[in-house]
Amino acid sequence: MQYKYTKFLNTIKYKITFLKLNNSHYICTLNEFYEKMKKHIRIIDLLENTKTLQEVNAKGWVRTFRNNQFIALNDGSTLNNIQCVVDFENTPEETLKRITTGAAISVVGTLVESQGAGQKVEIQVSKLEILGDSDAEKFPIQPKNKPSLDFLREHAHLRTRTNLFGAIMRVRSTLSFAVHKYFQEKGFVYVNTPIITGSDAEGAGEMFQVSALPFDNTPRTEEGKVNYKEDFFGKQTNLTVSGQLEAETYAMSLGQVYTFGPTFRAENSNTSRHLAEFWMIEPEVAFNDLAANMDLAEDFIQNVIKYTMDKCSEDLKFLENRLIEEEKNKPQAERSEMPLLEKLNFVLENNFKRVSYTEAIDILKNSKPNKNKKFQYLIDEWGADLQSEHERFLVEKHFKCPVILFDYPAKIKAFYMRLNDGTEPGKETVRAMDILFPGIGEIVGGSQREERLDVLIEKMKALGIDEEELWWYLDTRRFGSAVHSGFGLGFERLVLFVTGMTNIRDVIPFPRTPDNAEF
Repeated sequence: MQYKYTKFLNTIKYKITFLKLNNSHYICTLNEFYEKMKKHIRIIDLLENTKTLQEVNAKGWVRTFRNNQFIALNDGSTLNNIQCVVDFENTPEETLKRITTGAAISVVGTLVESQGAGQKVEIQVSKLEILGDSDAEKFPIQPKNKPSLDFLREHAHLRTRTNLFGAIMRVRSTLSFAVHKYFQEKGFVYVNTPIITGSDAEGAGEMFQVSALPFDNTPRTEEGKVNYKEDFFGKQTNLTVSGQLEAETYAMSLGQVYTFGPTFRAENSNTSRHLAEFWMIEPEVAFNDLAANMDLAEDFIQNVIKYTMDKCSEDLKFLENRLIEEEKNKPQAERSEMPLLEKLNFVLENNFKRVSYTEAIDILKNSKPNKNKKFQYLIDEWGADLQSEHERFLVEKHFKCPVILFDYPAKIKAFYMRLNDGTEPGKETVRAMDILFPGIGEIVGGSQREERLDVLIEKMKALGIDEEELWWYLDTRRFGSAVHSGFGLGFERLVLFVTGMTNIRDVIPFPRTPDNAEF
């Protein structure tokens, strides 16, 4: 026969049912159950707690240990540490020696008002357990040494133990959530496009090939070329450079969709702005023309930045102060035009200026930096591919607000962009648009897609793109074609902008770059 017993535990607001079996054997004792149920509390929640004189359990990593008494404990939930005060007279010497920088510990004690400055509460420790030792001599990230960003990149597996990278990754996480939140609330369907694909959406050819063929004795055709028919997929495949083409097919049935996933470029650009592996946000919307596409992109960016500023105010203030300190040693010309939070508000408070490529070229040709040969890449004629220095000039110096450039020359844009009608021969333009931000230049690239089958086929022929490889893509123009648009936003570029960091390798957990696939 079973009897039920209930009891409320003081520090946990759970109703617990105890079962008594055969009138004699409990499943567990009250104390045992209490210990099993008792959870440690995140440090961010402890610091916000107004109820003192209660027993709490905190777990985390030691940042510092002073005077054999004061532990600065951090668990990654916040920038701030909680001070844990150890009764060193009644703590074994052996245990005290193991409380080193980087060690993982658990403390149980009373949450009390702090006597020191800089924190409201602290833990008077009654029980301390070493969960994982850390050799203080070998632990590479010592706060007192102020390790450089280059050094931290070489220790990417440990760099989130610092306040800087903890803040960056919390902001990145919040931004990621904001992306999904925005599209889900707008009724978009989330589509997981393939990572392995046979198509090259950009036509650039800078792709990582995927093959299961042996390097030695690779099967060959009679012409001496690699026989991909014997490969795993029966054809030549690569890691995706974009999920756009696949997303377009879904937009042509589901109306509005988005992808958010990893993409890859085998571009040998060892710079602070490029990665070989990065994440892309790509919405595609049926029946949207270029103007509607620009509206969507502007609203999206402002929304996700606003959400992140609301949720990560403490981290962003820390990042702003860090940037100010870093730039004190730079020449004035190399410093940011405005502090981080002001720059973010600048994007929120200003409508994006919409300017045609042709108008932008005229502005740049007649600008002082161009006339005085200050630009690294001088603008001489219509058709030039704009560089970051040109984009930043338009945003930061000329218009002094975010800028959307549109109607680019067809020759410098991808095959799938909608060709404008009635353009002058040799000056054909497409309904493309790029969004330019202060401090970073291009952050979004998009277009109205070419919905006319005959025009699309002609463009593919001109660029040598195999129709047979993209037969499925062309089918969307054969069966119920319609005006549609979309854009791509490199997620790391967005994180770079929001955090104020200057190297894209610092805003992704484990950067993949030329000659580097560590961790």
